[in-house]
Amino acid sequence: MGPVPLVEPEAEGMSPAARRALQERRLRRMLTRLLDADGVQAARLLDAGVGHAEEIGLDDLPALPFVTKQDLWDHYPFGFRVDDRIVCVHGSSGTGGRPTLVPYTAHDVGVWAGVMARALGGAGVTRSSVIHNAYGYGLFTGGLGVHHGGMRLGATVVPLSGGMTERQVRLIADLGPDVLCCTPSYAIHLGEALRDSGTTSPFRVGVFGAEPWTGGMRRQIEELLGIRALDVYGLSEVIGPGVACESLDSDGMLNVAEDHFFVEAVDGDGRPVPDGTPGELVFTTLTKTGMPLLRYRTGDVAALAPPVPGGPRTLRRMSKLLGRRDDMLVVRGVNVFPTEVEAVVLGDARVGPHYLVVEDRRDAGRPELHVVVESAHDVAADLTAALRERLGITCRVAVVPAGAVPRAETGKARRLVRWDGGPPPVAGLTSPGR
Repeated sequence: MGPVPLVEPEAEGMSPAARRALQERRLRRMLTRLLDADGVQAARLLDAGVGHAEEIGLDDLPALPFVTKQDLWDHYPFGFRVDDRIVCVHGSSGTGGRPTLVPYTAHDVGVWAGVMARALGGAGVTRSSVIHNAYGYGLFTGGLGVHHGGMRLGATVVPLSGGMTERQVRLIADLGPDVLCCTPSYAIHLGEALRDSGTTSPFRVGVFGAEPWTGGMRRQIEELLGIRALDVYGLSEVIGPGVACESLDSDGMLNVAEDHFFVEAVDGDGRPVPDGTPGELVFTTLTKTGMPLLRYRTGDVAALAPPVPGGPRTLRRMSKLLGRRDDMLVVRGVNVFPTEVEAVVLGDARVGPHYLVVEDRRDAGRPELHVVVESAHDVAADLTAALRERLGITCRVAVVPAGAVPRAETGKARRLVRWDGGPPPVAGLTSPGR
């Protein structure tokens, strides 16, 4: 694959030295806004001995305080807002339904549209493209993020949102879109619906995000839909989708829009980790005005890397997400990310793309991990051995018929559930000896 044209060459192809100088200028402007607003983050900066933005450079960031999701909850709804020129609000329900709300100025929406236009452009989307947008619209940033970016690029956006799959299949047949944007789990569901209806997939590329997904799921999606499947990353606290996106020429990693979002990776104690080492992603929003955040701990785990050597995009890159820090399971003393399970499960061609990881905590002294897969073959023994080799623990593999694992037509797929008691989360799931 040759180089893909840049949407904003002056930003995407800037020399690293020039970009670092730009980041420092933008960081100081952002710190000035925080200090002038005299809010939560200003108080923390003063406590850290920072009274003037000009004192701070990028090398000083590791000494500055973090912002966490708990902070946003503690100051709900808009305790971190520093600009009252708000034109829209996005967010998510958060853990246990506790909301996280993010106010956007018109400037912020413009930044969002710009970085999403770059992301789509890196996937080969052009003004002549038709984008089938099956991300949800509303408080969730997925649908409107793609919508803003597609319109900024000049493409045609079909705003389907999630659900009503039969109608989506009909419109795909009628309109012949060449670009699909949705969660990877819904891409599988939509591909199966197209296949079952006898409708040929017209797509050539897909941009999928909002869920961690592995190379195994990428292969399943590409085979089912006959497309090139690319990853997009974002979160509403930072801007929404477009914070980073894989391009056709990024060697399987995601380009970070680092002129707008300065990225770090840290260990569990908040210390920086070197490139290539998985760590929790931390973002500083250099250009946001409604709710700028200094060193926001995302909870997402990935590894950072330099730009592709000799490539037109000079942006630092991040790996696909390994998972979320709070999704990491500790089973009999072993740390397990659900994406590690997915890599094994979807690496077996006899297994369907729908699966469920069940954390069985009914016996607190002897926790177990069940892996439920759909297959017409007896794959339990092979998968048990492969999972033991990958994870270092024995999992109980349950093989169920196609359609037994619950599907998600809207929102994010639920790949991990906790079983504390009561009936099993999937029919047919048993645990010998209990």
